Amino acid sequence: MENNSALTNKINVLFNKRMLACVMLGFSSGLPLYLLFQLLPAWLRTEGLDLKTIAVFSLIQLPYTWKFIWAPLMDRYNLIAPMGRRRSWMLITQTALFITICAYGFVDPKLNITSIAVISTLVALFSASQDIVIDAFRREILSDEELGLGNSVHVNAYRISGLVPGSLALILSDHLPWSSVFWIVALFMIPGILMTIFATEPNRAVAPKSLRDSVIEPFTEFINRAGIKHALLVLLFILLYKLGDSMATALATPFYIDMGFSNTDIGAIVKGSGLVMQIIGGFIGGFWMLKVGINRGLWVFGVVQLVTILGFAWLANAGPFEVVGVTERWMLAMVIGGEALGVGLGTVAYVAYMARETNPAYTATQLALFTSLSAVPRSIFNAMTGGMVESLGWEHFFYVCTLLAIPGMLLLFKVAPWNAKGSDLQKAET
Repeated sequence: MENNSALTNKINVLFNKRMLACVMLGFSSGLPLYLLFQLLPAWLRTEGLDLKTIAVFSLIQLPYTWKFIWAPLMDRYNLIAPMGRRRSWMLITQTALFITICAYGFVDPKLNITSIAVISTLVALFSASQDIVIDAFRREILSDEELGLGNSVHVNAYRISGLVPGSLALILSDHLPWSSVFWIVALFMIPGILMTIFATEPNRAVAPKSLRDSVIEPFTEFINRAGIKHALLVLLFILLYKLGDSMATALATPFYIDMGFSNTDIGAIVKGSGLVMQIIGGFIGGFWMLKVGINRGLWVFGVVQLVTILGFAWLANAGPFEVVGVTERWMLAMVIGGEALGVGLGTVAYVAYMARETNPAYTATQLALFTSLSAVPRSIFNAMTGGMVESLGWEHFFYVCTLLAIPGMLLLFKVAPWNAKGSDLQKAET
């Protein structure tokens, strides 16, 4: 009877309004990032832009690395009083994203690449701001018992959103004008907007009494909690853990195109197998960490994440393909499926680690700081990848990315030792 009762409780937790909010808002959060990360490079490449120009577009993602600067403003102020702090900021950022994504449909990159850069920067700014408030909203609506499941649901919905710009849009681009493709992508922001309108504003966290409190206290608490040394090691680890993987996938879509695959191949095979394996990896990672803990999860999943980068080097060595047949498509599916599994595993442990390092009283600003650092590889270092590929070639480029994954793994000896629990580690360094 006790086992049946526990199972019933788990089912009730899974199917409630809070989990539905995690699904809808996770989808809304992931859509603009995948547009910038996957659809935009494919669009620019098919329009004839060179790899250096496409890689430099990674710099438009800088707002993701600096969002901790304006996160205190979103913690402190409520712009639409009847909706509350969280929902008002979500509605503003989501509406702005809908408008700016539609704006792509009015610009030709061959004639006005500057306008594309401006629009892309705005999309990144509004997307980063939306992430700040959605992370805070999710933390406040979930009980401590629901945090693990809620974050897993959010991450998987985030990944699923990649089907729209990374699969559906690419397939549509072979049959429709690019303007229509971007307008269709923008429509997928509407479910998140509706969820924001009809959701209930959480009252769990009290707004800071002053702007100074919202700016200073989250950072001083983080530094004082376990000392400056531990704080710096945590920040360095967050910066480096996914560096190699992020750089390896920065120009993934142009890489597939250069190997001879069509947009339909990329949309149907790459994004399909990649998404499935990421979701599988996410669930496996979640259940695995229940058994072995976050620290060991970071070790095991980090190794998988590192090794699967080599699959890209193998594909680059075999290509480019003059004719793409069944064998080549299977090779592509295997490589992307393996890498996506590594990403799915690594992300679950990585997100759980960042959440563990936050104080519930300052979740919004501290998580904004951590996720800002985690975005540095794709927004700064990824800008170098175009020149690296042109100098090294695709195969050797992926070998370099594999080497760049090693420093983050070495930091695990300090920030997440194999035999230490998170609470024990923090006590030891206090």
